[in-house]
Amino acid sequence: MPLNAVLFDMDGVIVDTEPLHHKAYYSVFSDLNITVSPTLYASFTGCSTQKVCESIIAQFNLPHSWSEIAQAKRRYFKTLFDHDPNFDLIPGVKALIEHYYAHGITLILASSAHMNTINWVFERFELEPYFKGKISGAALSASKPHPEIFEKAAAMAKTPRKECLVIEDSTNGILAAHRAGILCAAYQSPHTQGQDYTHASLIVSDFQDLKLEKLEAYFN
Repeated sequence: MPLNAVLFDMDGVIVDTEPLHHKAYYSVFSDLNITVSPTLYASFTGCSTQKVCESIIAQFNLPHSWSEIAQAKRRYFKTLFDHDPNFDLIPGVKALIEHYYAHGITLILASSAHMNTINWVFERFELEPYFKGKISGAALSASKPHPEIFEKAAAMAKTPRKECLVIEDSTNGILAAHRAGILCAAYQSPHTQGQDYTHASLIVSDFQDLKLEKLEAYFN
């Protein structure tokens, strides 16, 4: 049973956009002249932009619509995305992508991010040549931990699920891979907190440990 396709999550695996979102939101909060505590901000983790904006409006009795606040946040985010000097690929991931590509492994991006954000990342870091396809969970009827995104990614790769590997960093993504019946490697970064790796087949903190020779125990 060889490994023939790798299905990559994006945020937390290829890039980490959370610092950009944090900076963008706090620029908006400053414009609105409101003080959002770290505890309140932390409560927004995993929420959609609309949900965050609606919560802020209710909490601070703001006269704005959620879409006005969201548009301002997106403008800040895109500026940071294009110009923040600290925004880069997660260390080691480009070498791993090149390693798989050189060995003829089919690569599919399967991310919950909006396709615009996916395309920005692929353009900025010149990832397009390595991947056969991209799927945005934002365009699907169900989100992780539902397995739909990885079921579609395996189908896009034209590869049986038992010959696929998912690389994920979140509880919901790992569970989605498990429910799709696909072996999952959990990437644990220094910034990872509170994630459940119960359903991961292996846990790594260095992408070197996901090179093909290290996966022979799982695929042969």
